[in-house]
Amino acid sequence: MMNTEVLQDERHHRFVLNMGPQHPSTHGVLRVLLEMEGEYVIEPQPVLGYGHRCHEKIAEFKPAKSFMPNTARMDYLGALIYNHGYALLLEKATGIEVPRRADYIRVITSELNRIQSHLLWFGAYLLDLGAFTPIMYAFDDREEILDILEDVTGSRLTYCYFRVGGVCKDIDDKFVASTRNFIDRLRGRFPMYEELVNGNIILQKRLKGIGEYTPELCARYGVTGPLLRGAGISYDLRRAEPYSVYPEFDFEIPTDPGGDAWASFNVRFREMEQSLRIIEQALDKLPEGPVMAAKVPKKLKIPAGDYNSSVEAPRGELSYYLVADGSDVPYRLKVRTPSYSNLSVVPEMCKGMMIADVVSAMGALDLVIPEIDR
Repeated sequence: MMNTEVLQDERHHRFVLNMGPQHPSTHGVLRVLLEMEGEYVIEPQPVLGYGHRCHEKIAEFKPAKSFMPNTARMDYLGALIYNHGYALLLEKATGIEVPRRADYIRVITSELNRIQSHLLWFGAYLLDLGAFTPIMYAFDDREEILDILEDVTGSRLTYCYFRVGGVCKDIDDKFVASTRNFIDRLRGRFPMYEELVNGNIILQKRLKGIGEYTPELCARYGVTGPLLRGAGISYDLRRAEPYSVYPEFDFEIPTDPGGDAWASFNVRFREMEQSLRIIEQALDKLPEGPVMAAKVPKKLKIPAGDYNSSVEAPRGELSYYLVADGSDVPYRLKVRTPSYSNLSVVPEMCKGMMIADVVSAMGALDLVIPEIDR
C-alpha cells in the first residue's frame, strides 16, 4: 500500500529575492541575490559586473599621464583622492619631487573631497532608512564644498586636478576664505546633526547590533577604512604609512569597538571633524612657491620595474600597483579599491538577519559601485 505521508523539504518555504541591480538602496548597479525564509535572509550573494568599464585594461593602451581622468571615474565621490594616489605612484616611479605648496593644496582639496563623500553617504543612508529631512541639510553643506572645488578645479564631481609633479592650478585668496568659512559653517552644524540624527532613538534602534562583524572577519576579507575602524582597529594610511605632508598635521583616528552599523556610522561622522582639523592646519601653514615641479617631461618614460602607491580613500585603502617596461605606457596597472574588499563581508555579515535590516547593514559599508566594477 502506498505511503501517502507528505515529506516536508527543509527548503520548502524558501524563496529567492532579487535585490537590484536597479534598487535605490544599492546606489548603483549592484545586484544582491537573497535566499529568504520568510523575512529572514538565509544566504545573501552579491552579483557584480553590471557596470564594468575595463579601466585597468585601458591603462595598458595609453600614456601613463593621460590615465589621470580615468581615476576619477572609479570613485566619483573620492575623485581627488584617486588622483592623489595615482600621481604619487608616477612620481615615485620617476623620482619627480612635488613642490611643498602643491603638497599642501593636494591635502586640502583631498580632505574637502573626503568630507563631501561622507556628507553624501550620511544623507543618502538616512534616506534609505526612511528619514527624508537630513539629506536636505547634508546636501546643502555638500554644495558648499562643490562650489569651492569647482572654482579651482573646473569640475564638481569627477575631478582631474592633480598632475604628475603637482596640481594644474594654484589656489587664491577666495579659495582660502571660502574654505575657512565652510569650516566654521560645518562645525556650527554638527550640534544640529547630533540632535536631529545621531541622538534619534529610532536611528539607534535601526543600527545598533545590526550587521555585526569582528576584527578577525575584517582581516580575512581585507576590510579597511571606517568599517575597519568601526571594529576598534586604529588603522589609517595617513598615519600607518604616511604619505604627502600628512605627518605634519595633528589629527586623531576615530575608532569605535562596536563592530556594527552604528559603530561605522559614528566613525564616519567623527572623521569629518578630523578632516576639518587637517584643512585648517594646512591653510595656516600653507607655504608660498610653485605648484608644479620645474621639469616634468611631456612624455613620461617610466623605468622598468614594479611600483606601488597607497592612500586612504573615503572607503578605505586604495592601492595602485604598476608594472613598467621602460616605456611611457604601463605594462600593467592593478587597482585595489576598498569597496570591493568591504563588500566581500556581506555574505557573512547579513546571514540570518531580517530583510528590513539588510539596507541598514549594507548602507553602513558606504559602497560606491563603480569602484568595484572598474
